[in-house]
Amino acid sequence: MNPAQTDAYLRRLGAARPARPTAETLHDLHLRHLRTVPFENLSIHLGEEIVLTPERLLDKVTSAGRGGFCYELNGAFSALLAALGFEVTLLAARVYGDEGRLGIPYDHLALRVGTADGSEWLADVGFGAHSHRPLAFAERGEQEDPGGTFRIAGAGPDAAGAGGDARAGTGDLDVLRNGKPQYRLEVRPRVLGDFAAGAWWHSTSPSSHFTRSLVCSRLTEDGGRITLGGRTLTTTAADGAREVRDLEGDEEVLAVYRERFGIQLDGVPAVRDASVTR
Repeated sequence: MNPAQTDAYLRRLGAARPARPTAETLHDLHLRHLRTVPFENLSIHLGEEIVLTPERLLDKVTSAGRGGFCYELNGAFSALLAALGFEVTLLAARVYGDEGRLGIPYDHLALRVGTADGSEWLADVGFGAHSHRPLAFAERGEQEDPGGTFRIAGAGPDAAGAGGDARAGTGDLDVLRNGKPQYRLEVRPRVLGDFAAGAWWHSTSPSSHFTRSLVCSRLTEDGGRITLGGRTLTTTAADGAREVRDLEGDEEVLAVYRERFGIQLDGVPAVRDASVTR
């Protein structure tokens, strides 16, 4: 990542170049990212190829003014953090689904971030509604956050009996929000290319929720959330109060993408038939 790309990314976030890669800086960038760069799966339905290379991800976030899903958002954010001097490790996770079942391998990408002041954090700007601030990686008690009460806990073996050795510090970790497991995190370092199969599955499989629906969502300045799901606009206040409105025409949909998410589109995206081979 060159200095021009770093500066462009920071401009998108409305942040100045930090003097040092401290925990305070990480917290600030994390919150700005959630407020500015939307969690969205539009590329899947616009027929745009999802390529997990730093160059393509940075171009999408900085030049195209877009967002993405976990692999893209956390992949791009990891490049920015590394360029600013943070120690960044990519981690794979499997998301908990219905009835507590775990998703596919490389289901999710999250970041383990080390700072100049010696602290380590779980940073995740690509999970939709999640923690507003990074979570202290070594803390096993409850962590209060505007997004809920979070906890990182040692995980038991999965259905196949795998999970590592918690006593040796190599075991998987469960990330919980308000007592409910969100995803199971592996502690083994990964590289961006490892997630290509997961990104392909989520963008092509009829079983993936990303191929069955349209979503564009970001955190708001007051700690709430705004989400455009297809043609339905949902505004959630910080206290949980929700306002749901169906948008009337294409121009109104495009205006919401443009004015509320900063995304310029030529036409309104529609859910594609994932059963058709691409």
